[in-house]
Amino acid sequence: MQFFESVEYLYALGNEVLAMKLGLETIRLLSSELGNPHEAFPAIHIAGTNGKGSTAAMTEAILRASGYRTGLYTSPHLISITERIRVGGEPIPTHEFARLATQVREAGERLVGQGLLPALPTFFEQVTAIAFLWYAEQKVDLAVLEVGMGGRLDATNICRPLVTAITLVGLDHQQYLGETVAEIAGEKAGIIKPGIPVIVAPQEEAARVVILARAKECQAPVTELGVIASPLSHTHDLRQWVELSANGVSFDACLGLRGRHQLVNARTTISIIDHLVAMGWRIDKESIISGLENCFWPGRLDLRPGPAGRPLLIDGAHNEAGAEVLAAFLREHCAGRSLTLIFGAMRDKNVARIAGILSPLFERIILTRIDSPRALDPGEVRLERETMIGASVIESLEIAGQVTPPNGLIVVAGSLYLAGEVIAASS
Repeated sequence: MQFFESVEYLYALGNEVLAMKLGLETIRLLSSELGNPHEAFPAIHIAGTNGKGSTAAMTEAILRASGYRTGLYTSPHLISITERIRVGGEPIPTHEFARLATQVREAGERLVGQGLLPALPTFFEQVTAIAFLWYAEQKVDLAVLEVGMGGRLDATNICRPLVTAITLVGLDHQQYLGETVAEIAGEKAGIIKPGIPVIVAPQEEAARVVILARAKECQAPVTELGVIASPLSHTHDLRQWVELSANGVSFDACLGLRGRHQLVNARTTISIIDHLVAMGWRIDKESIISGLENCFWPGRLDLRPGPAGRPLLIDGAHNEAGAEVLAAFLREHCAGRSLTLIFGAMRDKNVARIAGILSPLFERIILTRIDSPRALDPGEVRLERETMIGASVIESLEIAGQVTPPNGLIVVAGSLYLAGEVIAASS
């Protein structure tokens, strides 16, 4: 297959979430058919509702700054599917993606033809297998793997981790993972392996109890992170200087990622690094500082030029916890500023709650539709205030540029898929 054919084939398998089949039997059979590439490299495995992508990105950036050949697997992608699979910070080349996608497709079809699988592996299972093949071929020293959904039955959970980490657990994907924080935490805690250290970010007590019980059952050493201190100061572009400690040595660093919540993610990252150092990996303070400062994670409090010269802040904020983080950031840094919100979301989210958290902060709200079968029609968003509707992301950006005053700020929120469309449209 050519690249465009491989992408069309994968999308034809069904929407990544709507067609998802949680379970490990298929990915194990598929990986075995491909020679078990996931066994060719050690991994860092990270689950959580919010913060897992940022933590994965910071961890990979530090390892790369230390001179290691790194793999990074994340989801969803914002513009190109190749973003999900990186080696040394670079996305997999399109021709290599197509080549490996062909191998994975043929392996899946063989398994179905032999009666070993009842149906082809899903989109996420096949993309995960492509990532494992690429990391094995590239002989990465270490791969940092972000869980796609949940953890216990996520396709990434066949990896061989040196360390696991669980970031903040909250309500999201309840129809797949459970209706309560405790039930969702049980799914996230499924990445904990016997004897493998696990780092646990600060959690609601209901989630904490479940995670610690799983760790005890697995006799997995636990590092619990406590209360996170405030930043020391902020830069002109709203990044923050923080005080951290690694291997008992304190230092100051300017985080490349914005928002107080990134202090938690940075501390989680540092704890991962501390465990690796204890295992013999060579990672010094300078590499840690460099990795944290140079880490960039698009679509997460991502500040860039916008339409009509207005600044644009792009943030996924796709669940209640994410909306609370964005709202806190705006209250801290944008009080008194004229704000315009471009909002779009998926229909399986608690849109009323997310929009309710954000809407009081904005003078103007533009509702838009995301190009996805899961997208909520903007006409279905119910807010007790006047809103505008953009027929497309491009039209919504144009409207925002027209109605936002020169000293104002345009904020995009509600979905990472919306963030990706905005980044593509404004590039």
